[in-house]
Amino acid sequence: MKIFNTLSGKKEEFVPLKGKDVGMYVCGPTVYDFGHLGHGRSAVSFDVIRKFLIYSGYNVKFVMNFTDIDDKMINRAALMKISVAELAEKIIPEYKKDYESLGIMTPDVEPKATENIAEMIGIIEGLEKGGYTYVLGDGVYYDVRKFAEYGKLSKQDIDELKSGARVVLNEKKKNPQDFVLWKFAKAGEPQWDSPWGKGRPGWHIECSAMSGKFLGESFDIHGGGADLTFPHHECEIAQSEAYTGKIFAKYWIHNGFIQVNNEKMSKSLGNFFTLRDIFKSFDPQVVRFMFLQTHYRSPIEFSDSLLIQSKNGLMRMHDFMRRLSDYRPEKVVGGRDQVEAMIIASEKGFGDAMSDDFETPEALAVIFDFVKEVNRMIDEEVISSESREKIMTYLTRVDAVLGLLEPTKDESVDAETMQLIDMRNAARRDKDWAKADELRKKLLGKGIVLEDGPGGTIWKKI
Repeated sequence: MKIFNTLSGKKEEFVPLKGKDVGMYVCGPTVYDFGHLGHGRSAVSFDVIRKFLIYSGYNVKFVMNFTDIDDKMINRAALMKISVAELAEKIIPEYKKDYESLGIMTPDVEPKATENIAEMIGIIEGLEKGGYTYVLGDGVYYDVRKFAEYGKLSKQDIDELKSGARVVLNEKKKNPQDFVLWKFAKAGEPQWDSPWGKGRPGWHIECSAMSGKFLGESFDIHGGGADLTFPHHECEIAQSEAYTGKIFAKYWIHNGFIQVNNEKMSKSLGNFFTLRDIFKSFDPQVVRFMFLQTHYRSPIEFSDSLLIQSKNGLMRMHDFMRRLSDYRPEKVVGGRDQVEAMIIASEKGFGDAMSDDFETPEALAVIFDFVKEVNRMIDEEVISSESREKIMTYLTRVDAVLGLLEPTKDESVDAETMQLIDMRNAARRDKDWAKADELRKKLLGKGIVLEDGPGGTIWKKI
């Protein structure tokens, strides 16, 4: 398996630090507002990576945090006239609901920043002892020039680095890139006791503390959006490796942006779309499919037409899955060896694509080619019941990674409608055409259209 490592700037053979055990940390959202498509893309990207590692036989401990204290949280809570804690309690469940809709596997650990303040203070104390910090009137700062490798992730020279969006300019800092580890308390803001006085943590120290607490001082994979490479991840490396004297994360994985009219989607530009708004018009599984049709490192140019294309492509797959599920061959002899060879070839193609830096577009192409061939064999009625079960087992196995093949609840029907579909299939098998036509009309009245073919009947909602 090869993974593109942002740290080295190239694909590297994946060799975990501890055999088959993999530690994986992904920077989660700052929970001051509902999740948008960018959050969804990151979550789906790392969900598929995690699931493919599991598929490949690794034991994965997956940690994704919630940032529930920072300037944006404080400002939004003030506007809403509620506490920061109340804002987090309101928004975090909404993220969990959206991620569940997207088929995201629940993280093994979902830490909140506010629950790990003691660990953050401990790291800052260690950095202070090591001579990496200094104190100004508004907080405790990290001196980036004390860490010789600062800039190694973002590939920038320290003298040329630009301050990131969350690096507050302070003329009293020793260096423009120095970042705050502990902010001294301001009136009305959440605050905790510390050796330096009451205050709250800086953004970067939060993830260093949470990843270290749950995965150890060194772990395998650290992920997040490309916009986090600098300053957030760069600063995480600086403070973590200065504190422990060890490598922080071995592989750094970053997903690409969602773009609208060739501009990065962001709240500041006003061109963002919340997941909940998209879900009003499109099934979340369509959104997941849209994400996976593009390699995780490449940008996605978002549009309604892209979602419509994704919906049509996913519908073809679901039509096939229903057709395969309903397929009941009469007496078929042969075809078994051919099906087994097809499955072996398809699984190898799927594995090869995913092992090459998680090439989901290629993996999906392999599955669509397999489906096309199986459809042909159903038309020719050369698939036995035994072979059909083997096909279903294989597709279930790969779908544990993709999360696309099994139709969602929005595409399912109630028990009464399903019973009518089964009765209509039985009438057709019995050549009771009058009853079959009657049931077809009844189903059409319930918004279900039937398509009969040599290999059986598939239904669709209209």
